[in-house]
Amino acid sequence: MENRRLAESRPARVAPGRPRRRVARTSIYLVTCVLSALVLAASGFSYFVVSDVNSIGSSHAIASGSSIGAQNILLMGLESRRDWNGNVLPNNILHALHAGSRQGVENGVGGNDTNTLILIHIPAGGKKAIGFSIPRDDWVNFAGTVGPQQHGKIDQAYGVSMFYQQQQLKQQQPNIGQNQLAFAGNEAGRKAAVDTVEQLTGVHIDHFAEVNLDGFYELANVLGGVEVCLNHPVQDKNSGADFKAGYQHLNASQALAFVRQRDGLTNGDLDRTHRQQAFLDSVMQALRTQGVLGDLTKLQALLSVAKQYAITDSGWDLLSFSSQMSSLTGGNLVFHTLPIQAYATIDGQAANQINPDQIKTIVQQTFYPRPSGSSSSSAAPAPGTAPAQTVVDVLNGGGRAGLASAVSAAVTRAGYQRGLVENTTALATTQVLYGTGEAANAAKLAAAFGVTATPSAAVAASHVEIKLGAATTTAPVISSSTASAATATSSPRSVIPTSGAQGGAVGAQKGIPCVN
Repeated sequence: MENRRLAESRPARVAPGRPRRRVARTSIYLVTCVLSALVLAASGFSYFVVSDVNSIGSSHAIASGSSIGAQNILLMGLESRRDWNGNVLPNNILHALHAGSRQGVENGVGGNDTNTLILIHIPAGGKKAIGFSIPRDDWVNFAGTVGPQQHGKIDQAYGVSMFYQQQQLKQQQPNIGQNQLAFAGNEAGRKAAVDTVEQLTGVHIDHFAEVNLDGFYELANVLGGVEVCLNHPVQDKNSGADFKAGYQHLNASQALAFVRQRDGLTNGDLDRTHRQQAFLDSVMQALRTQGVLGDLTKLQALLSVAKQYAITDSGWDLLSFSSQMSSLTGGNLVFHTLPIQAYATIDGQAANQINPDQIKTIVQQTFYPRPSGSSSSSAAPAPGTAPAQTVVDVLNGGGRAGLASAVSAAVTRAGYQRGLVENTTALATTQVLYGTGEAANAAKLAAAFGVTATPSAAVAASHVEIKLGAATTTAPVISSSTASAATATSSPRSVIPTSGAQGGAVGAQKGIPCVN
């Protein structure tokens, strides 16, 4: 089997020369296998892995957080028909994956979208872990991207940044090698994807695991497929899905079709998201019940293939992280899907309209719940000044004529006092600054722009200052309310959906979950 993982453009990591004890190696295999299952199932495209105890991770796109205690981990599944070196996958692999032909890929078929984004919170002490799937069509403001495009579907942040990074490098270094170009482009994409999810959810991401289309097929073969359950029979030529209703075993190629199908499903991508969650739950159950975690030979066979295909942040110390793994190995991982408000056509694209304020509230309350018996004020800023007594200044740093006036009008309609409307120095991203007593109102206004409010001694008491950046192209809808952002955090809007197209948890029940 050829090695399709990038081998030249990243610094090597070398562990100390003394040998590790066998128990340490076993811990690494346990951690590796479980997290491999996480990304294999979550992305539907590939597998996360650590090659061995002497080589962990390969990306320096983000500054890694701690590997012990509470952590937030982002799982990314990249819809790419190329390997990490930028080579088009062989025709036999593309055929098995129902991913077109080599010639088609060379002519532009496919892309580098993160068709799967799942944010998992591992609490300190090994308690129940929680994951949120982020629908790929959610329309968001990007963060950390390269190039002029500053908004779009959340799955596009990676590919947009990768494209512009590579274009810049080709202009600066006409003779740059394909390996180096692919590596730099993917690094830019990883940073953009992580930064954009952080901005949307309001929580910091400590680590990430990224996988692409190629690895899923190879590693699902090693696993021997997976058991799934369907509510209805399905047939879809685009993904290759052709399954009966009920419980069934899928081989590697069928497993990929199962998690990739979107056409012909009642709820489209939302149903596909539930399939990814169900598949992950099934793989986790298989690892627990089929003896893989206790069979060193099986784990070594898994690693020998998996180490070629996955990327993680280089600072992720899995030896330290192994103490947290009871959250994943004990059946205590539950998945939810973040809510959308409506389907909409935005900039000519079919997208999901979302409420960033609601999403931040849901994620933060779920990942960091208040201790039992604590007062509500401990989890949210004090109400502070009433909106009618809050002066909001709007400064235009994005260069779009008339936008500051439009935003000021929207703020006034929401019940705030009109303040200054003028220009300021150029900014890429909108900033919301606030003075004394305005934490809650500023948080509410910032959420409308998909950013986080920041206190500033330069802003007067009872004032909020909105500095518009180039990423903001239209005035957002700001809800009219006499309540503060602190009060809003306990409203019904912040409840995780439990019914309808996007509702219901996957992983909480025993046995293999049945999905559309």
